[in-house]
Amino acid sequence: MSVLLNTERLILKSVIIDNATEIFNYRSLEEVYKYQGFRPEKKEDVIEFINKNVVDEINIPDTWIQLCIFIKESNNLIGDIGVHFIDDKQVEIGYTLSPEFQGKGYAIEAIKEVINYIFKILKKHRITASVDPENMRSINLLEKIGMRKEAHMIKSVWFNEKWADDVIFAMLEEEYNNKGEN
Repeated sequence: MSVLLNTERLILKSVIIDNATEIFNYRSLEEVYKYQGFRPEKKEDVIEFINKNVVDEINIPDTWIQLCIFIKESNNLIGDIGVHFIDDKQVEIGYTLSPEFQGKGYAIEAIKEVINYIFKILKKHRITASVDPENMRSINLLEKIGMRKEAHMIKSVWFNEKWADDVIFAMLEEEYNNKGEN
C-alpha cells in the first residue's frame, strides 16, 4: 500500500527502490548519520533498508513505513521520514533531511503533515520521537512542531560502540487537537 501526502511545497510518498541512489547520497554523509543508527556504506545497504520498509499494508503493529520527501517544483528527493507502528494506538517517527535542504522549513512542513496524517487519518493516540541529546537541531525542530520532552534516559542506547543517552519527545492526539493549527 502506498502513501501520498501533499503540502504547499512538498510531496511525501512511500519509498521505492528507484529512490536508493538519492537516499544513499545524503544518508551516507557523516554529518547526516552522526546521530542515526542507519549508516549505509554502499547503495546496496539502502536497497536492503528500502526492502525492509516496503509493506503491502500500513498501520500494522511492529512495522515501519518510509516516506520520501520531494520538492514539488523540482521533484528533488531531499529526505525521508520513517513511521514505526508500535501498536494499535502509538507510533514513533524519525526523519532525515539532506544537509543542503536543512534550515529552509522543509522538515517542519513535512513532519507536520505526517503528524496530521497520523492523528486525523490513522486515528492514533500518541506519537514519539527519539533523539540524541547532543542533536540540538533536531531537538529544536521537535519543540517547534509542538512535541514535548518526555524523558531523558541516561546511557540507555548502545550507539557507536558505547552507551549513549536518549531523549524522548512525544505528542498526544489531544495536545495536537488543542493546538488549534490543524
